[in-house]
Amino acid sequence: MIVRDPRGESRHRVTIEANNAERWAKLGAEPSRCAEAVMRFLLFREPKESIMSTFDMRVVRRYFPEFDEAFPRYLVRLGGEPGRRTSRRPKYGGMLT
Repeated sequence: MIVRDPRGESRHRVTIEANNAERWAKLGAEPSRCAEAVMRFLLFREPKESIMSTFDMRVVRRYFPEFDEAFPRYLVRLGGEPGRRTSRRPKYGGMLT
């Protein structure tokens, strides 16, 4: 995943364990959407330069205890849950590709 902003770009590789991927697939979220939601969650809290270049989704909860509660809302914003969609820009800006 690439994050771009006026200061440049950063590249990140987010992995998701099979059991987590299955859990979120039940809400209609494919692994790529989960990875994007994880990045949006992180970008709302810190600049792209502070985010590890490679990490597994489960690591995020070690640094952000609120992750498990907040993550479903980020999926909804991306259309991960059928019938619901909103949008909000990450606090630190940037565009995900």
